[in-house]
Amino acid sequence: MAFQTPPGRPGTLTAEQTEKLKEMWAATLDVFGVAHESGSLDGTALRTSFENAAAEQKQQKKKKRISLFKSKKDSASDTSHPDNDKHGQNKDFQHALASQTPDELREAFWSMSKHDHPDALLLRFLRARKWDVHAALIMMVATMHWRSAEMHVDDDIMLHGEAAAFQTSTSPTASAAEKKEADDFITQMRMGKSFLHGTDKDGRPCCYVRARLHRQGEQSERSLEKFTVYAIETARMLLRSPVDTATIVFDMTDFSMANMDYTPVKFMIKCFEANYPESLGSVLVYKAPWIFQGVWKIIKGWLDPVVASKVHFASNVDDLTAWIPRSHISKDLGGDEDYTYTYVDPVPNENQAMADTATRDKIIAERTELVKSYEAETLSWIHGDDAGEGRARLAQRLAENYWRVDPYIRAKSLSDRTGVLVAGKLDFYPKTVPTAAHDDSVD
Repeated sequence: MAFQTPPGRPGTLTAEQTEKLKEMWAATLDVFGVAHESGSLDGTALRTSFENAAAEQKQQKKKKRISLFKSKKDSASDTSHPDNDKHGQNKDFQHALASQTPDELREAFWSMSKHDHPDALLLRFLRARKWDVHAALIMMVATMHWRSAEMHVDDDIMLHGEAAAFQTSTSPTASAAEKKEADDFITQMRMGKSFLHGTDKDGRPCCYVRARLHRQGEQSERSLEKFTVYAIETARMLLRSPVDTATIVFDMTDFSMANMDYTPVKFMIKCFEANYPESLGSVLVYKAPWIFQGVWKIIKGWLDPVVASKVHFASNVDDLTAWIPRSHISKDLGGDEDYTYTYVDPVPNENQAMADTATRDKIIAERTELVKSYEAETLSWIHGDDAGEGRARLAQRLAENYWRVDPYIRAKSLSDRTGVLVAGKLDFYPKTVPTAAHDDSVD
């Protein structure tokens, strides 16, 4: 089935949206310290500008000056207003500019882009902030800081992956804390608390979360966060234009209050609202018991209205087929698919390519030149030169380059070992699956 590219993406932008994208790129490259010929701010000046604005806002807050003539509508559209910054990204933005160099933020951006069209990544932030460039820039920079300085997404979680957790959990030299975090991570993988499988009717990858397998306190907060980010990042590997969102199915079968834990829920909400904007297609809550009604009232109050509108409830398999074909719903959920989650342990030397640093560095050097070319073409495009086709071709070359460097910078995941993801190619329903060392016996 062919899926059409939704609006607000590369290839479907209106003239006004294109101008917003140009503004976003100009501001982004300023933050990254990328020089250009226009009279706009360079990276240092832009930082000073935002720092002065922040200082002014702080001073105004101290004096408690409230305009009596400012309407509620005006306040709602003011991105610096504290009520419109529930995840503290204004503060994170300021901290990022103060603590990280332009090169560090630039590196974080291009690391996050992976196989995505660079425009598509920036457009996620623009759409999430309703095309407000200033707000989108704050969100984007704060996200880069979160990825690189707080969560260490690409230089730890994805670089080391499942194999490192497996090795650390049994290492005689690892500390007790390191073993605990690694064991927590691999335990969740083995039990299938959350896993990727198949697609919905719109071709979106589906992530299943089995709430009954969670018990508060069994895993550390940090391991839960790393597991959540790992699941989201692994799902990103399965996105291909025009499909740029995923579906989450919360399987509430046999759910009880013993399974309820608000802390990881809050972290997941922050991830999707603040750090992975415009990544959710649908959230399907399947077979929620009546006791979940009170829980949902609390959670809904935390959600952005746009995210809340994507949450749907399905009481039975017939309801679920409104989003997922019955042939893609496993038998244990009432569907027709003969599928049971099975975890395949990492195999020895599956990440041996990482030892070949010479090849890795050569491909990364090629990527560095492609990035420079893309930025140069983008600056020309911002100034009105017709560089659209050149940028599109460079975006394609960046995607091709990523899949060449991928084995050297990302540890293999379950999706790789089961044949769902092979050298960048996708097969959501592979016919042969390797024999597993662990299955879903925890159920």
